[in-house]
Parts: sequence; structure tokens; C-alpha cells
Amino acid sequence: MKQGGLANPFSSAHERLGNGTISETTIDWEERYRRAVITSDTVATALVVAAIGNFFGVRDAADWHEKWGILAFGTELLVLGALAVSRAWTPAILGQGAEEFRRLGRALFAAAVVLALGGIALTSRNIKLWIFVAIPALALVTMTARYLLRLRLHKQRKEGRCLRPVLAAGSPATVRDLITRARRFPHLGWRVDGVCTTDGLGLEGNQLDGVPVVGRLADVADHVRRDGYRVVAVTPDPHWSPHRLQRLAWNLEGSDAEMVVAPVLMEVAGPRLHVDAVLGIPLLRVSMPAFTGGRRAVKAVVDRMGAAILVVLFAPLMVLVGLLVLMDSRGGAFYRQRRVGKDGREFTILKFRTMVAGADRARDALADRNEGAGLLFKLRRDPRVTRVGAVLRRYSIDELPQLFNVLTGSMSLVGPRPPLPEESAAYGPDIRRRLLVKPGLTGLWQISGRSDLPWEEAVRLDLRYVEDWSLALDTVILWKTLRAVLHGHGAY
Repeated sequence: MKQGGLANPFSSAHERLGNGTISETTIDWEERYRRAVITSDTVATALVVAAIGNFFGVRDAADWHEKWGILAFGTELLVLGALAVSRAWTPAILGQGAEEFRRLGRALFAAAVVLALGGIALTSRNIKLWIFVAIPALALVTMTARYLLRLRLHKQRKEGRCLRPVLAAGSPATVRDLITRARRFPHLGWRVDGVCTTDGLGLEGNQLDGVPVVGRLADVADHVRRDGYRVVAVTPDPHWSPHRLQRLAWNLEGSDAEMVVAPVLMEVAGPRLHVDAVLGIPLLRVSMPAFTGGRRAVKAVVDRMGAAILVVLFAPLMVLVGLLVLMDSRGGAFYRQRRVGKDGREFTILKFRTMVAGADRARDALADRNEGAGLLFKLRRDPRVTRVGAVLRRYSIDELPQLFNVLTGSMSLVGPRPPLPEESAAYGPDIRRRLLVKPGLTGLWQISGRSDLPWEEAVRLDLRYVEDWSLALDTVILWKTLRAVLHGHGAY
């Protein structure tokens, strides 16, 4: 596509035509983005290594030329080699998800291990600097640079550019769900440009939610090769037998398309899914969710250490906020409320007071104005909220005292939303699975819209967290929480 002004390095390489065909420009944006990431990693590595080498090497200029220069150059080559071996530049994982940062972390860890072993073999006294200073600095700089590149890419995708054209193949109902999800989350980079169904028809004749039905399931490979789709998304349909899926995979060999098969267990993902070959049959193994064990112990330690650090950092702000709350309206600075935690045990949650004194007693009078979804009670313009309270709620500052709940072990930094006792009492068996883990100060609901989410979507996100929890997922949620808080979307 041509844009006004300067050429965009991430401009889309494909354009959807009226008949569903994908036209391919001479420059592929995916390759451009990959080159941008490689350049970013290379420049960041060179700058960090040069800065550390110069800073510490000036103390002994002679030694710098003989040893420091060799170590600096060797460290840079080792890091870049580790990134290549770890497939940290694979286009399929760039720009979305935690896998990109997971591979980057693995590569840097592997580089640190090799440096340590090399230092032992060469009895080098300077190797500690590169392991404990250079590698952590590289991790900080490269991850920040990749995140900034990702933000720019996501902005382009929200404008309808830099999207991978997808051919969805399955039943009309499951394909429609895929189309809806792709449109709801454009930052993931999928745009369904064509549909194949069993009979070559959609729910609206030759279209399905505005996407043209280009053919039958038996003709998927032909359409991919002719029209240049980059992703073939196979959704559930009785047509898809193991033999037909295998045949489709064979027919797609040699094309640029990536084949993605949606399993029946749509809400189970991440570390719980494993593909094993048993008796020559590929089986999708779903492991049990981990509610105890070593990883949970690590999470508990990280929770308390993180909460302690955050309390110290935010102590001046919390003192100031407490004084503002006291000056704005009558009542105490803190609000205490009973909530339900892990295994249904109740605890007292702490928040800064954002409403007038006695606000709980006025709730029944506002019941007919409730705008909350499902079991939640929410009002966008709640008359009980004070002036200071409105600001605190918008930026979630009122929730900072919950750090003390994390310190005492009743909450976690990341987890499902802590429900009220009356909400919990109305839970069905499925929703009660939210209580299998500690509630969180933030969670998937916090970074996905908060109070603007439909009740069913909020429950789905909480259950997804319970089922698919991992330390990497916690890290991503904490990182995205900052942006969600600054934007203030869905907070009232």
C-alpha cells in the first residue's frame, strides 16, 4: 500500500481485493519488521557492551586493548549467536505474545552460562562483569527496544495495516467466532480475508460476517497457492478427519502459509498443552493445572518481595493520597471490605476511601441504576464517589493499599478479581474455580477493559488465568497493567 509522506518500514505487504484475493507488494512487511528487530538487538548489544567496556576498561587502558576488547567482542558475538540459535528472530513469534520475550530471555541466559563456563576454563577474573552486569543490562535494553517496536506495530495494526491475511476453513459457526476474535484483537495481526466451508456457502450466501466465502474445504490448498494467504486457520468441522488434515499439511508444503489448527479445548493453552507421539499417533496431552508445587512457591516469594519493594517506592504517594482523602470529605483514609479469597476463605481488603461515609447503606437506593455486568454493581457516574475518589479510581491509585494484603498472603500481585461474599455465594460450580487461587491486585481482567468487560468475558479471562497460569504470564500481565492504569479505560 502507498501512504502519503515517507515510506513506513512496517507498511503492510498485502492488500485485500474485492474478490478475496491477496495482492502482494514487492516488499514484505514481515521481513522488514524482522530486520528491524535484528538491527535493534545488534545495535543494543553493541552499545551496551561498548558502554560497559569503556566505563570499566578506562581504569586500565593497556589491559583494555588486550583483554577487555576481546571479551567485549566475544560477548557480542555470543549473545547474537544465542539469539539466532534460540530462534528469537522467527517471524511467527515477533510482535505478539510472551513467546518472543521468553525466547529472548532463554538466549541471554544461555549466553550467560556459556560465558561462565568460558571464564572458568580461561580462569578470567573479568568474566563476572559480563555475566552479572552486561547480560542483565542487555536484557533490559533489548526487551525495552523490542517492546517499543511492538507498540508501533500494534498501532499500525489497529489502523488496518501490517496484518497477516488468513484463510479460515471450518464450519460457519466456528469461523464466525474466529472472525469476531480477530477483529476484536487486531494487535495479534490476523485479518480473515477468505473463508472455506464444506459446501462453499456462508450464513449470508457467499459471505460470512462480511468476509467472502471463496470455496469448499476440499479446495483450501488451491486457494492458498493462488491467492497468497499467509495463515490457514482450521476450525472444527466434521469434514476434518486426521487423514484430510494430514493431506492439507502436505499440500501446503512449499507455500508461505502457516497452518494453524484450533483444538476443541479452546480455553486451555500455554504450558499445559504438550504434543506427544504415542504408538505413532500424535496426541495433544493436557496436563493438570498446578495449584501447588515449586512454581507456586516461587510465585509466593515474588509476591511478597515485589509487594515490599512497591510499598517502599509508593510510600510517599500513599501518605499524600491519604491526606488528600481526609481533606476532601469526612471519614477515614482507608476503606475496609470483606472479600472472598483462595478456597472461599474471607479476608479484609484495604483500599483508599473513594466514596462518602456510609456509601454502602445507600447502595440499595441505587440498585435500579446498576450498570455492572452479571453479578457486579457498577455506576459510571456514581453520586457516592468523591472528587478525589474519582481521580483515584480512574488511575487505580485507590488499590495501592492492597499491597499490604499481598504482604500478609491473602492476595497475590496477579490473579482473578477478588469477589464480594454475596457474589461468591451466587457462583455456579464453573465460576467457583476462580477461588482455586489467590485473588490478584491485577489480572487479565485489569488489562482487558476492567469494568467495561461483559460479565461472561470477565469470567472467561479469570478462568483462563486459573487454568493456564505461568510465571511468564504473570510477567506479561504486570507489564501491561502499567499501560492500562495510565490510560484509565474501564475504571470508574
